[in-house]
Order: sequence, then structure tokens, then C-alpha cells
Amino acid sequence: MSGCIRSDGFHVASADFNSLTAAMAVGLPRLVAIALTLHLLSVLPLPISLAGEITSIESVPDLQKLMYVAVDGYPCVRLLNLSGEIGCSNPGLNKVVAPIIKLKDVKDLVEPHTILVTADEMEDFFTRVSNDLSFASNIGGVLVESGSSFQQKLKGLSPDKTFPQAQFSPYENVDYKWNPAASSIMWKAYDFPVYLLSESGISAVHEFLSKKKMKHKTLTSDVAEFNMVMETTKAGTHNSEACLQEGTCIPLGGYSVWSSLPPINVSSSNNRKPIVLTVASMDSASFFRDKSFGADSPISGLVALLGAVDALSRVDGFSNLKKQLVFLVLTGETWGYLGSRRFLHELDLHSDAVAGLSDTPIETVLEIGSVGKGFRGGMNTFFAHKTRASSVTNMTLDALKIAQDSLASKNIKILSANSTNPGIPPSSLMAFMKKNPQTSAVVLEDFDTKFVNKFYHSHLDDLSNINSSSVVAAASIVARTLYILASDSKDKNNSALGSIHVNASFVEELLACLLSCEPGLSCDLVKDYISPTNTCPGNYAGVIIGEPSSKPYLGYIGDVSRFLWNFLADKTSVQKGNTTSVCAKGVCSKADEVCIKAESNKEGTCVVSTTRYVPAYSTRLKYVDGAWTILPQNTSDSMGMVDPVWTESNWDTIKVQVYTVQHSVYDNSVLVAGLSVTTLAYIGILVARSFISKALKQD
Repeated sequence: MSGCIRSDGFHVASADFNSLTAAMAVGLPRLVAIALTLHLLSVLPLPISLAGEITSIESVPDLQKLMYVAVDGYPCVRLLNLSGEIGCSNPGLNKVVAPIIKLKDVKDLVEPHTILVTADEMEDFFTRVSNDLSFASNIGGVLVESGSSFQQKLKGLSPDKTFPQAQFSPYENVDYKWNPAASSIMWKAYDFPVYLLSESGISAVHEFLSKKKMKHKTLTSDVAEFNMVMETTKAGTHNSEACLQEGTCIPLGGYSVWSSLPPINVSSSNNRKPIVLTVASMDSASFFRDKSFGADSPISGLVALLGAVDALSRVDGFSNLKKQLVFLVLTGETWGYLGSRRFLHELDLHSDAVAGLSDTPIETVLEIGSVGKGFRGGMNTFFAHKTRASSVTNMTLDALKIAQDSLASKNIKILSANSTNPGIPPSSLMAFMKKNPQTSAVVLEDFDTKFVNKFYHSHLDDLSNINSSSVVAAASIVARTLYILASDSKDKNNSALGSIHVNASFVEELLACLLSCEPGLSCDLVKDYISPTNTCPGNYAGVIIGEPSSKPYLGYIGDVSRFLWNFLADKTSVQKGNTTSVCAKGVCSKADEVCIKAESNKEGTCVVSTTRYVPAYSTRLKYVDGAWTILPQNTSDSMGMVDPVWTESNWDTIKVQVYTVQHSVYDNSVLVAGLSVTTLAYIGILVARSFISKALKQD
């Protein structure tokens, strides 16, 4: 074995020297790796739960929950008509991921960001988006914070137009401003996702962002990920005609409900009485699809109608009165008066959906509009807007006055609308007037010359925006007015008239069921009639699925429509006592009977009632061979000539989540640092080896 002898007599073999050098070569990178690991641990945040504590990870789902926070809320979706699009969608086929920044912190955006906007900033923000294309191009997505606190400080928030649906107006002054709080932002298209945060969503986002203090701001970003790809965007079908042909959208609509008191003998057309038709709407709209409570506009009117029906159901002798009461609750009115136009069209067709009505004249129409904000200065004040001057119209106005006088102790006042108004306000009566300009009708509202509801068609038009006493007062006026019209009596001291009282507790319960998520549609009143599929009542019209029918598949009918059908069928039915029969499969043996409560109870009950579903969809549409087609324009249908034919885009899923990502700059710096350390380590080894070799040779 060869080797060398150091001057101190210590012997070093060449193998030992090589081992030492190799050890240094291996040890130094290991030391460098350990140092680098310690450095990374010092700069990267430990996994932290929303509670701010280190969380144990036992599975991949645990890791996902730790990294990704699901955000609950309500989306803005893509809607289409014959001329284009409105609403929101991801711009491409993929998810949108963009850093979150508050609007107040925005200066100059140079790359797409998720903007966190509060309700009071919403209108100005979307107006800027429409006017500033450079700003709009750097909007990756929008998260909107809202809540009841904003209702007090906002002067108004209405995303609709100053004259909603002016193209259907029966008069020429379409520039009149019924809705002075309007901004029109819901009628524009946005090529980025927009999401209204729920209360839990707001808490989740705020708690997530608050963890920034625990992070190194230069190393990570908090981002929002939007999975809101609309099929019309994916397929490039940018209007209703194209998307219906390709099957990427479904028409807006649903099912209206009508009922008569007392029931009509459909099999006989003899001795039919003139009809007093009472109308209300069940659908509303907002910027956000599933947050359209529409408390004042129009659900307060719907609840007033149901309160009146409940009160009248306890009055005997309707079969002996001179006129027939018919109640009609429409859906789709927000989107081109779909319900009222289709109802009138079905009357022309003498279809099964309106059997018993099409051969009988409608003498007068009383519509109940927005009545939830009538209480002012200790008085419940409502305004009667009439279609035209006629003896029948005056008869309705007189009946309202008599009803008011009979309720003198209730502090209720009915006033005629200002004569300077151009005509009736936006309402279902516009469809009736367009169909027949000689229609005698009155719409009851809580406003005179302009909307008092400053949140018209806004997500803020919720239960807190109305006064239940105002709805009770409207129900009382309507109930007694209808009795006066049906009996043709003008005696305010009539004992039967005085016995008509609205149940205030019932009205308040109904408001809680239809205008809140707690209890919402899970309330006892609703569950007594149906088995609701949702708890929160969105009151958005929705889409019409499958072939329209007067006896549709119940799975295709919305919760509210099904509840209304069962409720009205029950309240307007002939009382049969113990002779009522059971309908186990929802079918009754007699032609004049309907089966109610078959959803909530395994065995429903057969009652004698004339209550029907009426499909609500555009008169320009036809369902053929499992698909929708658009019919040519009909010059005799003036409303059809301007019908937008609204459709809603299909989608696979709508989901938003937030999480933290590292900056690419940081990733690159770690890579460069690693390469630099490796290079320096290699050079260090070479230098050390050369130094040791030289030292040994000198020895």
C-alpha cells in the first residue's frame, strides 16, 4: 500500500484521503439542503385552519379542506334573448383564478383581479365597467358583500330600468320614470363571473383574508376560483334562437295558477256569471338568479291576495252571489309578461288549462301590485291606478271606497292615482290592455307617481323592506272589495261584509314562508300542502322544463306554484265534511274534484274545486319533438312583435372557492437560490479538495 509520511510522523493512506474528500462532497450539499429546508420553513406559513390552529391531516380530503375554502352565495348567470345576452359568465372554457382585492384598494390594475365590492359600491362599479374597457379587461371576477345594514344607508339600489319593460306599454310616454332609483346594470352582459356572498360566505372570505397578517405578503396571494362556465359561452350561441337550436339553453317560464270561488261547473256553460278577475304575480328578479325575494314587488301583493282568499273562504253563500270570483297568480311577468300573455293566449285557444273561463266574459280586473310599503304616518294608504274611464271601472273604484269606509277603524285610505300619470304603472294589466284596450281594470299600489320601493328588483327587496301591517290592510281592502263586486251590494253596513276579517297571524306566517330562508318553505303552512325541494324561496321565474301541459309532471313545477295550487284548491273548495274521499295516487274519480295535499301526506284528499295550472312561456315559442322552436312574428300580436324571448343558459356546476397560492416570482427565486447554492457547493468542494491535496503534498 503506497502512501505518504507527514512531518509529525502521522500516516495517511490514499484510500483514507479519498474517503475524507468524498465525505466532504456528500456532507456539504446535505448541510446546504438542511439549511435551505430550514429557510423554507421559516418563510412558508404552516397549514392553518379557519380557526387559526394547526390542523392534523389524516387524508387527502382533509388536506383539500385545509387548502380550499368553499364560499356560499348566489351567482349572476347568463340570460339570452333574440338580440343578445345579459348577465354573467366565465369568459372562456376554464375556471377563473384571480387574486382578491378590495375595490377601495384598487388603483391601477395591470392584471386580472377578483374585486371585492360592497353593496353601496355596486352600481358605481358596474357603471365604470361598462364605460371603461381598460378597467373591465382586468376584472377576473367579482364578489359582492351585502346585508341588511346596507338598506339603511343606501338611497336606492335598483338594477332595473326607469320604466321596466317599457316596450310593452299600452301608452306612448315610455320615457316616464316610474323607477327613479334605476341603474339598468342587470340588463348588460359581463364577461366575468359575479357572485353575491351569503352571510356565511362573507364570514368565510373575511376570515380567510384576515390570515394575511400571519403570512409573508410578498410570498403568497389570496385568490378566488370561479367555476361558472355557461354552456352558451362554451358553444358560442349568443342569442336565444341559436342556443335553442343547439340545446344550450332553456326558455324562462313556469306555471301560473288560477282558481274560482265558488267552483265552476265546467261541464255546463249555462247561467255563467260575469267574472271578477283578481290578479297577482309570484315572480321577481334581481342581478342574482337565486336572490330575488321581491318582497314589496310583487310578493306583498301575492300575500295580500292569499290573505283575502283565506278570509273569503270563511264566508258562506258565494254560490248565490251575482258574479264569479276568479283568482289568478302569474309567473314570468318580469320577463316579458310571460304569464299574463300566455293566459290570454290560452283563452283564445279555449284550451284545457282555462276550461270554464274561455266562454265567460271577464267584466273587470283587479290587480294587487306592490302593497308592502303603504304604511306611512300612522295610515295605510294605497293608490288605485285605472286603465280607462268607464262605468265598470267606476264600479270597482266605488267598491274600494265602500270597503275603505267599512274598515274605518283600521286607518286605511284609498286614493285615486294622479291624473298626470301617463297611465297604469308597469303591471300585468299592460298585457290585458294590449290585448283589449277596452279592458276595465284597476291596479292597487303603494305608490302614486313613482315607486316608493327603492330596491325594486334588487336582492335587498327582502322581508325587512316591507311592513306586514300594510299587507294585512291591503288584504282587508281586497277581500271586502271583492265581496262587494260579487254581491253587487253598496251597503257598507252589510252584516256579511262586516264579518270578513283577514287573519293577521296568517299573513305574517305566509310572509315568513315566502320571503325568508328561516323557516322559508320548510314552514308548517307550506309543508301541510307540499314537500318542498328547497328551503329558501328564490321567487325567480326559473325555466320551463319538458312539454307544457295543464296537467304537468309535478317534478317540473316550482315549489311556490305547487303550494299555491294546493292552497287555492283547498280554500276555494266546496266544504264536503266527512264525505271527502282519499286520493292515494293523486287522482280523484270525479271530474270536478282535485287531489290536494298528496305530496305532504301519503294519502291526499279529494275536494270539489276549479283550480288549474297554466303554462307560462313566450307566445313566440313552440315545443315540438322534445325541442323548442321560435315561431315567426305575428303582426296581430303586438306584444309578440316586441317579445325578447328570454332563455337561460345551461351550466354544469356553479362553485366558488378561495385559497392561497405562492407567487411565481418566489418560486423562481427559490429555484435560482437552489441552483446558486448547488453551484457554490460544487465550487467549494473543488476548492477544498484542491487545498487539501496541496496541503498533503507539501507535507
